[in-house]
Amino acid sequence: MSDINSILKQYWGFDSFRPLQEKIIASVLEKKDTLALMPTGGGKSLCYQVPAMAMPGICLVISPLIALMKDQVENLRKKNITAFSIYSGMSRKEVINTLKVATNSNCKFLYVSPERLETSLFKEYLPGMAVNLIAVDEAHCISQWGYDFRPPYLRIAALREELPGIPVLALTASATKEVQEDICHKLNFSHHNIYRQSFERKNLSYSVFKVDSKINKLIEVLKKVPGSAIVYCKSRKRTKEISELLQLQQISSDFYHAGLTQEERNRKQEAWIQNKTRVIICTNAFGMGIDKPDVRSVIHIDIPDCLENYYQEAGRAGRDGKKSFAVLLYDENELRELDGLALIRYPSLDDIRNIYQCVANYLQAPTGTGEGQYFDFDISDFIKKFKLNSHTAIYSLKTLEQDNWLAFNEQVFLPSKVKFTTSKEFLYEFERDNPQLEPAIKALLRAYEGIFDFPAPVSELVLVGLLKKDVEEIKKDLAELHRSGIINYSPQKNKPQIIFLRNRIKAEDLSINMEQYHLRKEKFIGRVKNMIQFVQEVVICRSKMIGVYFGDRKIPVCGICDNCLRQKKLHIDEKEFEKISTLIKSVLENQPLPSKELIEQLSSIKKEKAMKVLEFLQAENKIELDHAGWVRLK
Repeated sequence: MSDINSILKQYWGFDSFRPLQEKIIASVLEKKDTLALMPTGGGKSLCYQVPAMAMPGICLVISPLIALMKDQVENLRKKNITAFSIYSGMSRKEVINTLKVATNSNCKFLYVSPERLETSLFKEYLPGMAVNLIAVDEAHCISQWGYDFRPPYLRIAALREELPGIPVLALTASATKEVQEDICHKLNFSHHNIYRQSFERKNLSYSVFKVDSKINKLIEVLKKVPGSAIVYCKSRKRTKEISELLQLQQISSDFYHAGLTQEERNRKQEAWIQNKTRVIICTNAFGMGIDKPDVRSVIHIDIPDCLENYYQEAGRAGRDGKKSFAVLLYDENELRELDGLALIRYPSLDDIRNIYQCVANYLQAPTGTGEGQYFDFDISDFIKKFKLNSHTAIYSLKTLEQDNWLAFNEQVFLPSKVKFTTSKEFLYEFERDNPQLEPAIKALLRAYEGIFDFPAPVSELVLVGLLKKDVEEIKKDLAELHRSGIINYSPQKNKPQIIFLRNRIKAEDLSINMEQYHLRKEKFIGRVKNMIQFVQEVVICRSKMIGVYFGDRKIPVCGICDNCLRQKKLHIDEKEFEKISTLIKSVLENQPLPSKELIEQLSSIKKEKAMKVLEFLQAENKIELDHAGWVRLK
């Protein structure tokens, strides 16, 4: 077993670990199941990459994000570490090829999307892999009480039966106490360690503004705070509109969302990372796995529906430790909409069955067919053709996904594939008669081994380098070879896909576990209430509120959020403090009260002063404020 510090230095160039990383790695090397809660940018990947390099064998990394997997594999390969990935969209041949190479080479990391875990093919190769660690990224996805439940994650527990004695490291950036417990339960943890990095971000100033004109406030913030910025909003359409409005103000900006092509997303992201674009206006499709430490401000122009998302997105600011700003803009109407969101997010069973029927009609999938098949699925076209409410359609699809009927993936990437369909003898004749296509044929045969035996994933960009032609000319050549019967060419897909997880049935026979469905709805309502409470709060330190929500009660008052700055302007002398403190204790003597009700009972005292005393009493452990906002004497 190699020394972890020398591994860190050799492959990553760091002299020392960040706080907690070393403890997590030691726990893994002791073969203990481990849950690591590390906020965005905390260096989670090193917690499995370093111990896996210190042990013989392969680390199995389970991740739901294909783009992130690809980035990680690429980054490891740049360090001369052998890594592969298997994800939805790969053909059986490609999967077999990857599994064979991973098993019979010096492979150290195999990234797998969760839905691949239970396939017979994967299970067949698993015993020969010498797995040393199972790393579960985005582990909160296993809990249906969390904000991003993904059913395929539930299959990870079955994987443990195939690999007895192999430790599991579960990683997440944001999980409440309840979700943390659920992760440990669902992953069958025993004799485990839980490590939580503090949710405190000392350099990050949180502010919430109620405004009439969001765009005016946004421009004001961007003019006051120089440097790189992210602006989050809810709709794709708004990303483009806001970017154009900022450009009119001579603010360098661009927009980003999942509806753009892979090339467009990469180009926009790269320009922003290199500071060629100052502000990126995006939906929450942006940000995962992006390592840009010098983001000075993250501005939410729409309220996220839960603190988990808000904390993770806001946390992309100031990873370099320098003063940064997380700003949230809202209006009263938005709070009302947020309050009624559960009705939209959780459609009726009749609505869900209707959407299922519409999907089957749209894809022309007959009853009894479809399992395991991928279909191009343009959701805008689908909604238009069937005259559907977009929210009902999207959230019905989400429910069908959570109950394992189908999977809707907006970011499935299927590379171009080529297979030669002619004999080698005929190929020579064809090359002689079509000299203009000979270079393309030679390049394919040189660059892709086994292209005669099975469809090989090809990259038009690699062929650009070999043939010194532009992409469009290469696509034209490949299409011509396809028409001539020389190759079978499937151009790349990065369109949204629907995958049927079971054969299509009659809509009236479709069943949903309604008990769990209603429980998920209740949890969602609770998360929304906490988000509204965060937005409306004008006294309690925002950093503390976030800490309490995630079960981290040790966070001190930050002193730099909008509420703390407001409190600094308030002055209470000793005599007044004693008077308010005595009154609070006498009110709470009989029974605990919700904080709102307690403040109402202290109507003779200015609200801000009452809250300031409450904060002090809480810090001194004289009173307790629980997760639901109730205050009690200790």
